[in-house]
Amino acid sequence: ASFYQLGISEADVVQAGRLPNPKFSMLYARNNGDYKIEQALTFNIFSLITMPKMLEIERSNFEKTKQSVALEVLNLAHETRLAYFNAVAANERLSYSEQVKQSAEASAELASRMVKAGNWNALEQATEQNFYADAILEYAHAKNQQTSSLEALSRLLALPVDQLIIEKRLPDLPKTIDELHAYEKTAFERRLDLQAMRLETQALAKQLGLTKTTRFINVLEIGPARVLEGRRGGPYKKGVDISFELPLFDWGGAKVAKAEATYMQAVNRTAQLAVNAQSEIREAYSRYQTNYEVAKYYRDEIVPLRKKVLQENQLRYNGMLISPFELFADARAQVASVNSYIATLNEFWLAQIKLEMSLTGSASKEGQ
Repeated sequence: ASFYQLGISEADVVQAGRLPNPKFSMLYARNNGDYKIEQALTFNIFSLITMPKMLEIERSNFEKTKQSVALEVLNLAHETRLAYFNAVAANERLSYSEQVKQSAEASAELASRMVKAGNWNALEQATEQNFYADAILEYAHAKNQQTSSLEALSRLLALPVDQLIIEKRLPDLPKTIDELHAYEKTAFERRLDLQAMRLETQALAKQLGLTKTTRFINVLEIGPARVLEGRRGGPYKKGVDISFELPLFDWGGAKVAKAEATYMQAVNRTAQLAVNAQSEIREAYSRYQTNYEVAKYYRDEIVPLRKKVLQENQLRYNGMLISPFELFADARAQVASVNSYIATLNEFWLAQIKLEMSLTGSASKEGQ
């Protein structure tokens, strides 16, 4: 639908470059064999003066339309990338939740057998059963989240869910990230919304000049005319028909004032958009940098520490120094850290996508 706006704007350009049709007027009167016939073919010659300026304005509007449509395409791509990474993260969470559920089920079964054998009390059994119940709920939530994320991606791509090809896990963190100045340097050259606003302001400036030019006379028509007065077979009197609008009541001051106000409105909106663009880039980069540091900390510190604790307790369990349920407790802590890492890793990739979009234009709506 957005692409059709290009056709509408292009048609305006073509129309602006075409001469207006001539006008034919005729007066016919008759009285007792006497006739009065007036015929005139007139053409708006004032349009010849204004046509180059109007064509230039419409061409500027067409360029602005192209920038706006391109930004809509990029917004769609932006939303689709966000939806894709959310779908991949949902896949990974579901896969991990399934493993945790299976482990919790085995733990609950072991607890039930230990109670029957008299080696455990009801409180310890309830603790393991509670972990299993939480794992079932987490798996159901992950399944529902996967369905929602896949359907969101399906709507954006206009493809059935069964035709989507999704990775099983998120990409790893990059080794480094760029500094802020690397993004700010080219932002104002690439922002399509700023380019579109500049073109709109330029078009309004040209429109203001045209309004000032045509404030006194905006209709001036001239053309050949002939008049017959008397008998029907008499000769026609030939001449020229000229018509124009007299500025007796409206001297065009209001039109000029409106054009000036519209132009200044666009100037201020462009300035505000530039301020917003700088702010959006800084905010997006801050989110991007923070999520990178948090995800890296989970990857390099928290998850390895949880894993190391679990490995050490496995050794102690093998030496019969701790019970299997102490081992299960450590496993639960590792589950929480891995889930948190998946979430922060996904937040990092979403932040990168939003940062890239802030360099091209302001997203029409934020992806979830």
